[in-house]
Amino acid sequence: MSITTEAAAAVSDEVAMAAALEAVLFTLNRPVTLLELQEILQAPLPRIEGAAACLKEGLGGRGLFLQRHQDQLQLVTDPTQADVVRRVLRPEYPSRLSPAAYETLAIVAYRQPLTRARIEEIRGVNCEAVLESLEEKGLIEETGRLEAPGNPRLFGTTMKFLQILGVSSLDELPPLPQSGSTSS
Repeated sequence: MSITTEAAAAVSDEVAMAAALEAVLFTLNRPVTLLELQEILQAPLPRIEGAAACLKEGLGGRGLFLQRHQDQLQLVTDPTQADVVRRVLRPEYPSRLSPAAYETLAIVAYRQPLTRARIEEIRGVNCEAVLESLEEKGLIEETGRLEAPGNPRLFGTTMKFLQILGVSSLDELPPLPQSGSTSS
């Protein structure tokens, strides 16, 4: 192996170790000691130090940077991006939903996609304001248009709805009770 080939292999190894370090720090999302990193990455301290230097250099000018405090490393947001991050993390205070909104949301969740007219037929009351409120809160959205006179909007739930419920898909919603069944 020539000196240039050896040097290229060493740089490639350092870049690979920096990528592994970045992945670990991103995943753990907390300060990690060098000793922990030695165990996780199964590498000696000098290799981890070299990877940390490579990672720090690679993150220059980007939205993240490598923070070091004594023997701990952590991947953190670049302080120059604080205003942007603050806007994103602005605490959201979800307002309470009315019983009508819960009922409408349940109908949409279990029977989507459906039109406002179908929702009103099921509920027996006008739902325009409730649907507007649920749309503003990001819990339902227009999923298409019905091929019928006037092309009415079809409504369905959103990813935010699933996130708030803590489910990964609509398949995880509890089953609807069977009509006509009796409770013991």
